[in-house]
Amino acid sequence: MLQRPARDAVDTDLKMTTQTSNWGFGLKLAVGGLLLVVSMVVAVAVGAVSVPAGTVFGVVANKLVPGLVEADWSKGREAIVWNIRLPRTLLAGFVGAGLAIVGAALQSVTRNPLADPHLLGISSGGAAGAILALLHTGLFLGLLTVPLMAFAGALVATLVVLGVTHFASATSADRLVLAGVAVSFIIMSFANIMIFMGDPRATHTVVFWMLGGLGLAQWNHLLFPLGILLLTVPYLLAKAADLNAMTIGDETASTLGIPVGRFRLIIFVVGALITSVMVAFSGIIGFVGLMIPHIARFLVGGSYSRVLPASLLLGAIFLIWADILARTLMAPEDMPIGIVTGLIGGVFFIFLLRSRAQNR
Repeated sequence: MLQRPARDAVDTDLKMTTQTSNWGFGLKLAVGGLLLVVSMVVAVAVGAVSVPAGTVFGVVANKLVPGLVEADWSKGREAIVWNIRLPRTLLAGFVGAGLAIVGAALQSVTRNPLADPHLLGISSGGAAGAILALLHTGLFLGLLTVPLMAFAGALVATLVVLGVTHFASATSADRLVLAGVAVSFIIMSFANIMIFMGDPRATHTVVFWMLGGLGLAQWNHLLFPLGILLLTVPYLLAKAADLNAMTIGDETASTLGIPVGRFRLIIFVVGALITSVMVAFSGIIGFVGLMIPHIARFLVGGSYSRVLPASLLLGAIFLIWADILARTLMAPEDMPIGIVTGLIGGVFFIFLLRSRAQNR
């Protein structure tokens, strides 16, 4: 046993270490927040028509507080900033943050470092819903038809995955992933049939949507991804300790009083809800949920109380810059953002496999 003075010294050292660690994490979040703001300004400023950063701040300030800044810019630039680029940038941030935090949570409950939101089959359901709207039903609800149909398809896919897991008693991590993959292949088969039977002249819009794009961004659309994040992210943050326990193993989590099977299903459902909303407005964007959690762990450590907020920030920053590249690499053409994330994610995936092989 340590003498009282020695124990007090150890406790003091632990507290100082924890405080230093918390200060370091807080500083990293502050730097990330600053980088996010800078990224948003750059995203709104660059494009086929460049807009000075001062004009960007001025337009936003005047919209929030009318008359705050003297308007020395044209109506055209104001429309570009407020009606086109700012909603698109915000949507990129919401989608990136949502996919990243879902990927982090799934990698915990499946104990699979290669887990990704699209393993659930949700993206395939969203794609099928969008294809049905674009090629067969038409825009019977106006501009909201495609995102609403995509959301409905994603929810149907979620229900099918849950039904399959119940039918096959697939409550383990591996079986849940396999159920999602199987459902994804089945749904994509139906989607391909719809493409084959649809009007060939309209298939280019389907291809662009399936490769991911943020061109649907409008102010009234942003309420949906923002709303789902506000509803679900607090729950995931509150369950950070449970997610830490799940990374160790089911037996350890059970001894800590966590209902492993039920908790894993809840995380899958929460992840499916987030993914379905994001897919409904952005199309299929891969690799964000795979890459970002690993980068977050490298920067802030393995504790999920830090990995989750770091993933939110990094996911938003990454997808904003991916969208910048998508808009500028082939300007004035708008490249599908899924091509950019696929190229970056594929390279990252290869290096991740190599690093895991070397660590064995």
